[in-house]
Amino acid sequence: MAPPTPERTLLDGPRSRVRELRTVGRVTREMVRGFRALHFVGPCVTVFGSARTPVDSEDYVLARRTAAALGSIGFSIITGGGPGIMEAANRGARDVGATSIGCNIVLPFEQDPNEHLDVSVDFGYFFVRKMMLVKYSYAFVVLPGGFGTLDEMFEALTLIQTAKIHDFPVVVMGSQYWGDLRRQIDTMVERGTISASDLDLLLFTDDVDAAAAHVRTRAVERFDLHRRLRPIRFLGERSPETHWTLAGPESD
Repeated sequence: MAPPTPERTLLDGPRSRVRELRTVGRVTREMVRGFRALHFVGPCVTVFGSARTPVDSEDYVLARRTAAALGSIGFSIITGGGPGIMEAANRGARDVGATSIGCNIVLPFEQDPNEHLDVSVDFGYFFVRKMMLVKYSYAFVVLPGGFGTLDEMFEALTLIQTAKIHDFPVVVMGSQYWGDLRRQIDTMVERGTISASDLDLLLFTDDVDAAAAHVRTRAVERFDLHRRLRPIRFLGERSPETHWTLAGPESD
């Protein structure tokens, strides 16, 4: 049986006040570490997709080409930092000299940082990692994936729908894979459970150039993206950081 993860420990019902306070401290440390590591990476596009996609697949190639196209217009590329689609996107960023970022979740299986990262940060809590994947991005690209990819995609759409973040563009790539989902979304509009206007910035396409053009129009031009923050040396800030890891395992 796998050892309990920090999140499993956190979500395992009420605990003593001291243990809950310790968890608050651990979560805060993860957030601060993420903020410091990613503060100077510039405007990003986050790419979501499966960790299980093989290197020789069409989806891997599509992710790599898409990330390269977005990197070429000035974006840093941020992923969950693992293998599969995430590796492909980070590799595509490296292909064109764009900053390649990974927010890696520490799991007992499947997830290790890929080798194509300029900035790598390890997280023990999914919700902290997911916040980092959203916080620095002006667009989201979704490629074929599983439960995690769907979770990340719909969280981004929900944050846009509820105006918790700006209405950044969301590009869904892999039309054959996502065909049933697209039809379900159309049904949701027809049934009135979502509004047609909620999907104004949602683009389904397999065309890399169309995806890059959509992001350029809906993010670069709309938000006038060009500013990068500069590090303050006396605060110990550098740009970019290379690797930030967990301070230690959860111990309650």
